[in-house]
Amino acid sequence: MTETATDVAVIGAGPVGLFAVFECGMLKMRCCVVDALEAPGGQCAALYPEKPIYDIPGYPRIAALELVHKLVEQAAPFTPEYRLGHAVTGLARQNEGFVLHTASGDTIAARAVIVAAGAGAFGPNRPPLAGIEHYEGKSVFYLVTRREDFRGKRVVIAGGGDSAVDWALSLAEIAAKIMVVHRRAKFRAAPDSVARLKALAKAGTIELVVPSQLQALDGADGRLKAVIVADLDGNTRTLAADALLPFFGLATDLGPIAQWGLALERHHLTVESATCATSEPGIFAIGDVAQYPGKLKLILSGFAEAALAARAIFPLVHPGEALHFEYSTVTGVPAR
Repeated sequence: MTETATDVAVIGAGPVGLFAVFECGMLKMRCCVVDALEAPGGQCAALYPEKPIYDIPGYPRIAALELVHKLVEQAAPFTPEYRLGHAVTGLARQNEGFVLHTASGDTIAARAVIVAAGAGAFGPNRPPLAGIEHYEGKSVFYLVTRREDFRGKRVVIAGGGDSAVDWALSLAEIAAKIMVVHRRAKFRAAPDSVARLKALAKAGTIELVVPSQLQALDGADGRLKAVIVADLDGNTRTLAADALLPFFGLATDLGPIAQWGLALERHHLTVESATCATSEPGIFAIGDVAQYPGKLKLILSGFAEAALAARAIFPLVHPGEALHFEYSTVTGVPAR
């Protein structure tokens, strides 16, 4: 349990939340970033890390996870605190600001709050396997944070969407063996990625275990020895494995945010377009979770909203201090 005092609490470590750290930092405001996921990046890292994005200014093409790394690097000079793997469970007014509580018992005191939670808090859709919780974080992972962790290992990937296919393609370069388990022979990923997957399967680099479903885990002390799968007729097969990556999508939920008394419109927070202020003074919303007339659900729109919110928050953090508009080419960025 830790207690943190900061200027701005940013709920959500996706691209827009990360850029909010930069914008606040440029205005001399410290940030603490909280996210239920264990790594920054939100959907970009969790759902389509290797998918290219084409509408980020200055980047004709950039992989989603690479964009996340760039944003983390951009925010680094402002030394943000990260509370990753910590879902926010409550928020209350305190003195001249707010105090946030997390599921792990941490508290964060802040003058203002930026909600950049996308469609809400993300959590993995866990496969219904007996005892899976004993393996989580040791040999069962719902996110890949370090590709190198799987070098030379036998990896079972379960799922048929972009995340499953993308990571199968990526880890095939370093893993000892990749086995992809899916309940259908047809995959839901991008056609080009599926074509590459099938080509690697034909070459023997990847094994497609289809149609099959996960049935049980075999191991001890959190370490897998094998994954048991069953075909549609109930016939079982044991796959020797060191790791299981189940990619069955992420569940999204506004969670406790929906209970904070903020004005909502179809599970989104309504904000003023000029400031991104919610109906509660001191709380702002940016990115996909924010709603206003003419809203475009684009990362680049969220970046602009981060700048608007930061400027609206400035007088809350620095009361009585004049804010003069300056370009970054004039102010520069603090040296690390």
